[in-house]
Amino acid sequence: MDAVNFSPGIVADLHGPLRPVTQDPEPYAAFVEECGGPALELGCGDGDPLLDLCKRGLDVEGVDSSADMIERCRRRAREQRLRVVLHHQRIESLHLACRYRAIFLAGPTFNLLPDDPTAIAALRGIRGHLGEGGTALVPLFAPRPTAADDIGQVRVATAGDGAELRVSVLSEDRNETERTQTTLLRYERHHNGRSTVVDRPWVLHWHTPESFEDLAAAGGLVVTSMEQTPGSAVQRYRLRAARSAG
Repeated sequence: MDAVNFSPGIVADLHGPLRPVTQDPEPYAAFVEECGGPALELGCGDGDPLLDLCKRGLDVEGVDSSADMIERCRRRAREQRLRVVLHHQRIESLHLACRYRAIFLAGPTFNLLPDDPTAIAALRGIRGHLGEGGTALVPLFAPRPTAADDIGQVRVATAGDGAELRVSVLSEDRNETERTQTTLLRYERHHNGRSTVVDRPWVLHWHTPESFEDLAAAGGLVVTSMEQTPGSAVQRYRLRAARSAG
């Protein structure tokens, strides 16, 4: 599944109620406050933690490849009476007028880029949009295989209009050589006798510390640090623009 098409329609509608993790805004607020603005969140989705950062008065814009997610983010911003600048673009083909002191992904969204060439293109885009002395923050993780007992298990939530929302894992394929895991998810919405059911493959592509440093170098960036919170599978890489040889 092309990442730009991963969150249309029902998938975007079910994203909020059924997502397994809500990103804590604190580390990203601290990152932006440390680096200064303007800042850019890549893969901002429907606004977590972007809207919280804007609510704090931080100068943060958002970009996402899903038009439906961007529209949900705009709607949530209006409901909260927030002004937010949003861009509908792919991470791997950024072309924005501004340069940023801080560029970040909230959570390991970078893992949704399906292969190394796409990841390098995204890193080159980050390099091209960093201002002088700017810093990028890229969280990454290596996904664990879904347990056999969890295949077919259904997570259920209720929408604001009373609809029953459901998501389940139908199947999974893991390729250790290509460092990819493809999970087929089923999204369902049932309300007043009407049902919508959509199956979507979700590809995760992971990196070793060594392979990510090589990718960063190919994108014109250098890894300055890597942090991992005890008990967490997520590694947070900080990057800066590599110095020119001349």
